[in-house]
Amino acid sequence: MKQIILITLFLFSLVSVRAEEQQKFSPEKFQAALEQFMTTEANLTADEAAKFFPIYREMQCKQRAVYKQMKELGKNKPTDEKACRKAVEKRDELELEQRRIAQSYHVKFFEVLPASKVYDVIKAENRFHRRALRGHMERKKK
Repeated sequence: MKQIILITLFLFSLVSVRAEEQQKFSPEKFQAALEQFMTTEANLTADEAAKFFPIYREMQCKQRAVYKQMKELGKNKPTDEKACRKAVEKRDELELEQRRIAQSYHVKFFEVLPASKVYDVIKAENRFHRRALRGHMERKKK
């Protein structure tokens, strides 16, 4: 009887460890899935993808740096009205900076892809992120 209980507990712990491993976020897997989705959705050739994704990753890196500033800004609410206003204005400026980065990189994308594929890549990126967020929210409900 003790052996059955021990085996059951062991199997249960294996299943729970496996479930935890499956839920851990992997930035590398996420990036690979994003790039594969964008490649497929925008019908990028291997040559186009090889030229495009290094530029795209460079853009993401710059946007992430700005996002980190926004995240830091939002960690602690300022204590007075003047400081709150300044924090909101700084956040607005950082959001505009992210858009300026995207805009400047869209010009670079046009150098390696036809405009129609740049359009498709942007749409695919948005679709991928919406689906990923929807999937994340559904997992959180469980």
